[in-house]
Amino acid sequence: MAKGLVIVESPTKAKTIEKYLGKGYTVEASLGHVKDLPKSTLGVDIDNDFETEYVVIPGKEKVIARLKKLAVGMDTIYLAPDPDREGEAIAAHLAEELGDGKKKKKKKGENGHERFRRVTFNEITQRAVREAFEHPRDIDQHLVDAQQARRVLDRLVGYQVSPLLWDKVRRGLSAGRVQTVALRLIVEREREIKAFEKKEYWTIDAHLAAAKPPAFDARFLGKGEEKIEIPNEEEAQKIRAGLETAEWIVRSAEKKERRRNATPPFTTSKLQQDASRKLRFSVKRAMMIAQRLYEGVDIGDEGSVGLITYMRTDSTRVAPEALTEVREYIGSNYGPDYLPQTPNTYKEKKDSQGAHEAIRPTSAMRHPDQIKQYLKEDEFKVYKLIWQRFVASQITPAVFDQTTVDIDAKSGADTFWLRVTGSILKFDGFLKVYEESKEGKDEEDEELKHKLPALEAGQKLTLKSLNPEQHFTEPPPRYNEASLVKELEERGIGRPSTYSAILSTIQERQYVQKLGGKFIPTEIGLVVTDLLVENFRDIFDVQYTARLEEELDEIEEGKEGWTDALAGFYKKFEKDLRYAHKHMENIKRMEKPTDEKCERCGSPLVIKWGKHGSFYACSSYDKEDPNSCTFTKENPINLPDLDTADVQETTQEEYCENCGRVMVLKRGRFGQFMACTGYPDCKTTRRLDQGKRVPDITLEELCPKCQRNMVIRHGRYGEFTSCSGYPECKYVKQNFVGVKCPLCKDGELVEKRARKGNTFYGCSNYPKCKFTSAHKPIAEKCPSCGSEFLVEKYLKSGPVIACPNKECEYERPNENAAPEPATAQS
Repeated sequence: MAKGLVIVESPTKAKTIEKYLGKGYTVEASLGHVKDLPKSTLGVDIDNDFETEYVVIPGKEKVIARLKKLAVGMDTIYLAPDPDREGEAIAAHLAEELGDGKKKKKKKGENGHERFRRVTFNEITQRAVREAFEHPRDIDQHLVDAQQARRVLDRLVGYQVSPLLWDKVRRGLSAGRVQTVALRLIVEREREIKAFEKKEYWTIDAHLAAAKPPAFDARFLGKGEEKIEIPNEEEAQKIRAGLETAEWIVRSAEKKERRRNATPPFTTSKLQQDASRKLRFSVKRAMMIAQRLYEGVDIGDEGSVGLITYMRTDSTRVAPEALTEVREYIGSNYGPDYLPQTPNTYKEKKDSQGAHEAIRPTSAMRHPDQIKQYLKEDEFKVYKLIWQRFVASQITPAVFDQTTVDIDAKSGADTFWLRVTGSILKFDGFLKVYEESKEGKDEEDEELKHKLPALEAGQKLTLKSLNPEQHFTEPPPRYNEASLVKELEERGIGRPSTYSAILSTIQERQYVQKLGGKFIPTEIGLVVTDLLVENFRDIFDVQYTARLEEELDEIEEGKEGWTDALAGFYKKFEKDLRYAHKHMENIKRMEKPTDEKCERCGSPLVIKWGKHGSFYACSSYDKEDPNSCTFTKENPINLPDLDTADVQETTQEEYCENCGRVMVLKRGRFGQFMACTGYPDCKTTRRLDQGKRVPDITLEELCPKCQRNMVIRHGRYGEFTSCSGYPECKYVKQNFVGVKCPLCKDGELVEKRARKGNTFYGCSNYPKCKFTSAHKPIAEKCPSCGSEFLVEKYLKSGPVIACPNKECEYERPNENAAPEPATAQS
């Protein structure tokens, strides 16, 4: 084996690999990508066959210089970034920079200088690393082209659509080829929920007893052989009356054995979903932890060890040597009954990356409990999940005894039909090790609840009680991280390796917020989605986005040229872009009439658009007239309209997305916030407007406008009090402190909250009067200088009441002061 310079992405990976290669190799890290399209310009010459201008990423000059210095005199430079498109692009860019520094126009089959060799491995173990170095290859230009096509597609959309949003809506917004489609799914689901009309239906359960216990419940299905839905209480009572006088006989009792097969080992999306449901980790957090486990963790005397295989994969394939090892482990630890005669195999998706493996432990013999002492808490949880899923995937099926009993209830000429199905676990099989998470309860869970006595056809039963129950059909649930990832994957939108970035971006841009773990679009999210979908009907279409992903796969396989794919895309995109420039509505100039009246001058209010969304403003305002009415107030539409079920859900325990511990409500200097109970080990905090909804608090105070109860709500800038009759009544109470404004002598001083969250006090006549105070005014004259009010202050020596006049030194202890609010953890 030739010796030389080995370049990987991260220092951790470099440390793990170096010990396997031994002397003669220098292993260095590039710290991720070293080149990218420039930030200041498009970087793509559309008219010249999409020629790209890649530049060294600012801050990476020293990395390149160090690698160039190390490369001098080396016979071979081994490029060992991750085994995917991104890794291949990093390798290609390193070859360019460490070669002559110039990007050559690549011809088909040209792979750069022969000094540069590409090595890839799906796991960082001694066997895998050495095998990779024994079989180095050229850089795969098809993989590089697929990555470049994706990068250019995203650049074209981001750099040419985002400025439109800046111009028409507000600065700082962004559009993304895949992120916008993901946002569209959330918005469409929200509108589906809003448009849903509940439909009433009833169920009737009969509590029955046979000759021997236990008693059981059977559900009404219909009459004779015909199934019947019960639409209302009237029909339910008619059926109940018939059942109360019926003779109960078992029509049939069918027993059968049902087998439940193990689930395949993790792909990226399935790991993300299970980590979200079982560990309550965000997708981003789960992938960060998996990356650490892949790159290497110090395991005592063994040193740095890669504990799992590569975590960005959509394949369920497992290497033969790994299958042999896990089967040996199952046979020796669980016994022959748990070991299938031949290894379990799983069907691959048509577009899965066959060269990759599923996510699995690098050694099934490394039980989670054996290495728990070396892992952080979150690392142990993720490793245990991966280990359990992999081992379970090679165990025999679980076996259930399932009994389905049909029952006749004969009442006069009517024969009512009821049914109960019960299941008993006969052999646990793979369930001994692992059970896949689900979004909610299903039929199997219901069957396992029913424990049935021995029943035979013709056997008489005794009615104990009847339970008619009203139900309403429910709208589809809002997406959480797990269900959105599942939906994206099923529709072919993006790739599992990109889901973490997509979910982070739509939250960072405040297009959605998380309430009770569910995604709800914000007002800005709704506006941006509507504008983009209406004006870019091709580009942000779900099916078209999925088709583009297929084209990227075809580029990777060498079936399509990357510039051909871009040309087809740009033809549609250019047409949509021209249309959008001409027809996209300018939200900044929006002025929507309302039935509301100005509280100051009585003129009609209109809805306008500002930096932080829509708001109410007086229609008589004229920027040319300094004396015109400047009244504005917050638009309560910015508060999510949640039904009772949603409020109940969001009042349940919330879990830290970083470590999985319970989050609790705390109060700091800028108001309430959520904090992890793992502090100081985990310092995760969240503002209340970034996630879980705080329930409204009903007050005895009545609204002066409509006489309904007032409620305390939480808005973008903290607590406020408004009418419970919203949206019919939009009254919002101002928190007056009982002090006349000392500047204009007309207005009242009110408590206000700045955009940063801090409380201050200002005049109710703002903006005509701009008086403000950082300290709470008190309606008491200064005994020393005669100032019309005093203020509450918190000093190091304790709370005091002081004169606001800087020339007056009056100050006394404030014995009735509340304790100073604690500083929020950060």
